[in-house]
Formats: sequence, C-alpha cells, structure tokens
Amino acid sequence: ATCVISNTLIGFVNGLTQGFSILIANSFGAKDDKRMRKFVAGTIVLTGLTALFLTVFGETFIVVILKALNTPKDIMGSAVSYVRIIIFGNIFVALYNMCANMLRAVGDSKRPLYCLILGICSNIVLDLLFVGPMGMGIKGAAYATVISQAITGMFCLGILFTKFKEILPHKEDWHLDEDQYPSLITTGLSMGLMSCIVNIGTIVLQSAINGLGTKIVAAHTASRRAIDIFMVALYTIGLAMTTFVSQNMGARRPDRIRQGVRHANIMVTVLTTVLIFVCFVFGENIICWLTSTNDREIINASVMYIHVSVVFFYVLGPLFVLRCSLQGMGRKVIPVCSSILEMVIKVLSAILLVPALGYFGVALTEPISWFAMTVLLSVSYFAKAPEKMLQE
Repeated sequence: ATCVISNTLIGFVNGLTQGFSILIANSFGAKDDKRMRKFVAGTIVLTGLTALFLTVFGETFIVVILKALNTPKDIMGSAVSYVRIIIFGNIFVALYNMCANMLRAVGDSKRPLYCLILGICSNIVLDLLFVGPMGMGIKGAAYATVISQAITGMFCLGILFTKFKEILPHKEDWHLDEDQYPSLITTGLSMGLMSCIVNIGTIVLQSAINGLGTKIVAAHTASRRAIDIFMVALYTIGLAMTTFVSQNMGARRPDRIRQGVRHANIMVTVLTTVLIFVCFVFGENIICWLTSTNDREIINASVMYIHVSVVFFYVLGPLFVLRCSLQGMGRKVIPVCSSILEMVIKVLSAILLVPALGYFGVALTEPISWFAMTVLLSVSYFAKAPEKMLQE
C-alpha cells in the first residue's frame, strides 16, 4: 500500500512536469526564447502550487486511504508513519522532476541522469545506515528516501542556476499571457492524470494483494522495488524521447523523429536483454537484500514476480518509447487511452485473475497490460506519422 501511494504521488508530479517540459522543448526547438521563458515561469508556479496541494491533501487523508486499501492491521501503524514522511518529501520530488524536465527540454539529458544516480546511491547508503546500525526500521527507510530526494533536487536546481541561466524567466516573463497557463495546464494534467488513472487500477489490485496475507504483501513490496529499479533505465530512454520529439516537432524535422524512435527501440531491446540476465542470475540475492529475510515463501514469491515481469520488458521498452514519443508530438488522447486500458486490465485482474491464480495472477497482470498498450500505441503511431502532425 505504501508503494502504491508513493508511486501515485511521484508519478503524478513527474507526469505533470514532463507535460510542462513538452511546451518548453517545443519552444526551444523553434528557437522562440521569449515563449520558452514564459513557459518556464508558468512551470515553476504550477509545480509549486501542486506540491503544496498534494502535501496537504496527503497528510489529511492518508489514514482513510490506507484503510480503503485493506492494509493489514498489524502493519497499519508502520504504513502510516512511512507514508507521512514520504508525503512531506513530495516537495523535493517536485523540485527534482521540474528541474530535470526543464534541463531535458533544452537538450541536457546527462546532468539529470547524474543527479538521479547520485540520489539512488545516497538512498542505498542511507537505507543501509538508518535501517541497519541505527535500527530505525521503516521510518529509517522513509527518511533515507526523502533525504536522497532532497539531495537530488538541490543538485539539479544548482545546475539550472549555474549552467542554464538563459532559460530562467525575466521579470516580464512572470506576467500572465492568455494562452500560457491554459496550455501548460492541459498538457501537464493530461500526462499527470495518465499516471493517476493507472494507479486507480493499481490501488484496486493492491487491495486484492493485501487480501493474500502479510507475507505476500512483504513479497510484493520487495519485488516492486526491484522491478522499479530495473525499469529506471527503460523509462529514462522514454523520457528522453519526449524531449527529443518535442524539440524536433518545433524544428519541423519529422525525419529525425522517425530515426530517433527506431534507435530508441533498439536501445531498450538490448538493455532488456542485459536486465534479464541480471535478474535471473542475481534476482534472489537482490530480493534477500531488499527484504532482509530468509523466509522462503516471501523470497520465492518475489523472485517469481520479477522473473515473469522482466521477460516482458521486451514489450515494456517499446511501450515507453512510443507513448513518450506520441506525447512529444502533442498527441494527448491516445496515451491517456492506453492508461485507461491498463487501469481496466488491473481491475479485471483483481476480480478474476487474483482469486483464481493467487499471486501468480498478480505477476501476470502488468505483462498483459503492457502487451495490450503497446499494440494500441503502435497502431496509433504508424496510423498518424509525424509528417501528418506537422501538416495539420
């Protein structure tokens, strides 16, 4: 349950700021500096307001949400403590995603990645310190996450102010324009809500998982953390495609868009092969490290989940590439439709697959949704190529 809530918050903020960055990247590609700075100003305002709202909302309703997810009573106290700390750190999540997406929008994809790597490494070190020698338990894991997010966000902000002063708004850029905020809100919300739609299905599925017992909940928490780590590289390539496509739409270069999509699909396919090797060779060791347990029921369930999931990364990688490319082209409807499809599949799984197959049904759910979404996105991409978009 804690993973679902934190992933929902992070996913919404990342989607929102990624949507804002599409307009920044498009202006950058069109070499319209004034328009770009105005969108940067709007992004700062809207991201700050969103982070504040999510923090207040989350702290107010967290207990209600956890009860609605059928969180087992024996872990309710720990879950509330963990999520409260994570919610307070949401401002740093917003800061990193806003700055990182701005940097990607103007062509710097390396420094956000370096900041992300720094955050991951600091999170691992602090996890080991707080949970191990300091014995802080789940609160320690939450504090480690928030501190690493703060480090990542501050470093990214520092890069923006020292290396990219030219994209920062001037005094006059803070003045409202007629189309500035409506454009940002519609583009940002379409991508932010896409993540929320998916997580509605995830919440329903999590409720079914919670009904399988505490050990399966522990196994799923560990396996999801492992899969999220494995997904980062694929998702990063997808994010890069959003910016790449947006810039080239602004520069009116559909040939480069097609070439970029081809190369990105090759990259995620090669990367998936490497991840499968790592997962099958070291998967059990990774799960044992994440769970700090020798309970075979927990370990076996987690290892089964990550083995099933990682094989279908051959489908997930192209999904990220195509969905982010369509978003970069300004096509808001189809990516949202793909998220609705994923939500429906997760709800149906909670009703049909999980009662029939138990945790194996949970493991099958996302691969099924990935395959269905990739088919939908592929048809949409090839039916309306970048050239057609630019002619409209």
